Amino acid sequence: QVQLVESGGGLVQPGGSLRLSCAASGFTLDYYTIGWFRQAPGKEREGVSCIKSSDGSTYYADSVKGRFTISRDNAKNTVYLQMNSLKPEDTAVYYCAAAPPTATSQAMCVIPNYYGINYWGKGTRVTVSS
Repeated sequence: QVQLVESGGGLVQPGGSLRLSCAASGFTLDYYTIGWFRQAPGKEREGVSCIKSSDGSTYYADSVKGRFTISRDNAKNTVYLQMNSLKPEDTAVYYCAAAPPTATSQAMCVIPNYYGINYWGKGTRVTVSS
């Protein structure tokens, strides 16, 4: 069964850290361009960070640049999102997704419909609050 499963979300105080994981089954993550998206209540889904398989190039939204880091462990077929210095405005449901390997990291995050998304996870909730 092909699926992406996110984990690692939770409640954290402002300034704290979380590491999200996205584990794939039924397919090999390192073939695809992988991205993290988020959707806050009442807002549209936005691309947070994406990584292209072939060259490891990454993209970060301006709102998370310098605070979030995307990485992948091909042996574990898992992609991570390390989130530091969390802010209340980071509160959202975070989703991981897989796009065709032709997708650049920036394109996947900024215009995900251009190359399309092959697989979506069901999301993990992150709440940043004191």
